[in-house]
Amino acid sequence: MTRADEIRELYAYNRWANRRLLDAAAALDDDALARDLGSSFPSVLATLAHIVSADWIWLRRWAGESPTGAPADWALTSLAAIRKAWEEVEAERSAILAALDDAALEREVDYRNTAGAAYTSRMDQMLRHVVNHSTYHRGQVVTMLRQLGGSAPATDLIAFHRERRAVQEA
Repeated sequence: MTRADEIRELYAYNRWANRRLLDAAAALDDDALARDLGSSFPSVLATLAHIVSADWIWLRRWAGESPTGAPADWALTSLAAIRKAWEEVEAERSAILAALDDAALEREVDYRNTAGAAYTSRMDQMLRHVVNHSTYHRGQVVTMLRQLGGSAPATDLIAFHRERRAVQEA
């Protein structure tokens, strides 16, 4: 397996985990989704909106842009809107990942963060960061789901591998 293949596998996991979390959140009513639980972001909805917004910002950085926030036309005020935004991000990201090779992982990208500070990072580091960032905030959402009395899905990487293996062996 090449390094690029490993990154694609990591993003397959990320997509799987995000979908599981969105499906679990769908069991909550609108009041529960928006309830302020005092976390890094106040609610399940706000945390999910942050994850997809950050995913989009990093996607833009890989393309040589430096956005200061999510698209102005995104109104991430419902689970349906968040799911739609994630589908758009995943479609564009899938095209980038499909074309990725090991040499591209070494490419350095200049960008500015949302506060305007300039950085240069290698593509492989940025790609791994995005999945790590999502994992961190998914953990917060799992805790929120439990606080709200909802069901919290397993989103561990090993659970992803176990499920894939079971499907392959079936």
